[in-house]
Amino acid sequence: MKRYKVGYTTGVFDMFHIGHLNILRRAKEQCDYLIVGVTTDELVSYKNTRAIIPENERMSIIESIKYVDRVVPQENMDKMEAWNKYQFDVMFVGSDWQGTEKWNAFERQFGEVGVDIVYFPYTEGTSSTKLKEVLEKILHEHISE
Repeated sequence: MKRYKVGYTTGVFDMFHIGHLNILRRAKEQCDYLIVGVTTDELVSYKNTRAIIPENERMSIIESIKYVDRVVPQENMDKMEAWNKYQFDVMFVGSDWQGTEKWNAFERQFGEVGVDIVYFPYTEGTSSTKLKEVLEKILHEHISE
């Protein structure tokens, strides 16, 4: 396994769960310094939803995790802009993005500046989207009673 100096990853990190912890832990295992971009409330709309946990609280949660060295707001999806700001040499991403047109383009762009992209296996069965669906179902059942 290659060791990197500065790693970068991003996420909404809404309703923090084991999948989030897994990516942060695995990323820190491969780099000396880990920067984590937390998606702003405004940007969350790219998922056609809104965050349940406010941005400042999500950032506080991520800051408290021992694997994380620095937390920054992710205000847009421009990964090259982030690289220009933070000068990381690796970006960590969930494998659910691997092979997509968008990430193939990022691989080409990052390859030109010597940045690796490392994909981690997606944590099956756990996601904030699934947690929201369960909460909505419980709320709907409660209202129907």
